[in-house]
Amino acid sequence: MDPELRPAEIVSSLDRYIVGQADAKRAMAIALRNRYRRMQVPPERRQDIMPSNILLIGPTGVGKTEIARRLAQLTHSPFIKVEATKFTEVGYVGRDVESIVRDLLEQTITQVQSQRVADVETEAKQRAEARIVERLIEADRPQTAPAAAEVEAGQPGGAAGSAEAAAQGAGADQLAAARRERSRRRQLLRKLTARKLDDHQIEIEVEESYSAPVEVFSGSGYEEIGWSLSDFFSQLAPPRKRTKRMSVADARHVLTQEETERLVDVDRVYDDSIHLVEENGIVFIDEVDKIAGPYVEAHGPDVSGAGVQRDLLPIIEGSTVSTRYGQVRTDHILFVAAGAFTSARPSDLIPEFQGRFPIRVELQPLAEADLCQILVEPKNALTHQYSALLATEQVEVEFSQDGVEELAHHAYLANERDENIGARRLFTVMERVLQDVSFAAEEYQGQTVVIDREFVRAKLGDLVRDEDLRRYVL
Repeated sequence: MDPELRPAEIVSSLDRYIVGQADAKRAMAIALRNRYRRMQVPPERRQDIMPSNILLIGPTGVGKTEIARRLAQLTHSPFIKVEATKFTEVGYVGRDVESIVRDLLEQTITQVQSQRVADVETEAKQRAEARIVERLIEADRPQTAPAAAEVEAGQPGGAAGSAEAAAQGAGADQLAAARRERSRRRQLLRKLTARKLDDHQIEIEVEESYSAPVEVFSGSGYEEIGWSLSDFFSQLAPPRKRTKRMSVADARHVLTQEETERLVDVDRVYDDSIHLVEENGIVFIDEVDKIAGPYVEAHGPDVSGAGVQRDLLPIIEGSTVSTRYGQVRTDHILFVAAGAFTSARPSDLIPEFQGRFPIRVELQPLAEADLCQILVEPKNALTHQYSALLATEQVEVEFSQDGVEELAHHAYLANERDENIGARRLFTVMERVLQDVSFAAEEYQGQTVVIDREFVRAKLGDLVRDEDLRRYVL
């Protein structure tokens, strides 16, 4: 994490994408900054400082997931979002909660490896092109001529002077041949770089690694066994080499991959990824309100509710998860739980689970002014997105101030009278308003379409008079 990235700067960066929710932004910014502060304290105290896990409470569409995702992007932290309803208690059909950490590590390894590959890409291409040039030189090299000694063996006699002269002549020929080969090599390399030899066919030796023909195990609790057996079989069958005939373009791609694998230390990638997950990982658990409720005593064991909460306890508090790449400790992973809590309350969570999330932040429902800001202020605002999309069809779309206010007004009314889905309602309203323009964009090429109050009302109708909102919005 950048040491200059203080809580105020973090909140300011989040403001460019998320409107309102100042309390949630401040709480998340402090939690992220505390990570940096923890790394500055003496090592003997560092292990005792636990992350400030956060429980976000608020209706759907107000920015809970977006805040966590943008924070992870801002700090380049490993991030994963999971749905609490996908997991069940250990021993029942469903995903094991430890798969959260495994999936997070898999994503981190992919990102770290992609970065390492990008770092060595230039050198790998140079090595691949050098191998291609060497193969072209070998193909052009004539068959070795009979040795001078064999030629002279059939001649009677032979003086020392003639042997010395022959040796000098052979040395001169070798120097000349070496110069010609260097010149030929430079010429081929220039042509190869200019892509003039891409269609030329050559034979190269490539490595083929072992791949398991079938998945050995699948399902809850068996992923680790399948990975271990797959790794074991791959070690029994080392990579084999085969000679293949292909074009230079294909050979460049294959050889570049081989050289990249040689340049990138995979074990170092695994170790660095595990360290990143342990120190900077962020796990966002959504829909935790769906696994809460006073149903356990009345209906017996709730394997997808309280059972999941019990299984999550050791991971959130700190435990060791076994993966195919090594052991991952979860002591300092930041866990962010979120839920709407419309049919349940945070107090319906089991007490131990509540204790793992000491910080609770309530996000506010979006007002009409908030929806108006969301349409224009964020960097990824919907008005900017639709303008960019239709600009590819040479259609210019302009949103007037009264048009934006009317869009926000209709979205707010729909949320009030129907299910409140927050800012997601804006997608439905915008799609309805611009449906005709998007469908027949070729008819509007070279024109400027102004989205003002009259345009919006003509497309949506007066929702104040029309109580059947489902005709227009979901």
